[in-house]
Amino acid sequence: MKTALVAFAALQLLTGALLWLAPGFFHDEIGPFGPENTHYMGDLATWYLAFGALVLVAALGRPAWRVPVLVLALVQNALHAFNHLLDIGEADPKRLGPSTFVSLVVLTALLAMALRASSRRSP
Repeated sequence: MKTALVAFAALQLLTGALLWLAPGFFHDEIGPFGPENTHYMGDLATWYLAFGALVLVAALGRPAWRVPVLVLALVQNALHAFNHLLDIGEADPKRLGPSTFVSLVVLTALLAMALRASSRRSP
């Protein structure tokens, strides 16, 4: 579980870093939905960076935090996937809409499995 959480934390931290430090790259290559707005991308980066740090603490230093952190991750990713479903045809290039949605659904399923496994181990 620790390894999975560290990997998830790394994904969150990398996403936050890209949003903050390379918003143009992020918009063009990962999230080409609507016009680029670097201010809002920076605002979103703060969520990813803070959440990534929280997941890392849960993985490495506070095992009791794992279940609540995974619940938050699961809810956030499910909502994120739903938001991408609503805008699935808005990406440019069009192929990124469905592929991003599917990747978020897969990540949400993995988080659900991690939550289930962590819930069994939790007192």
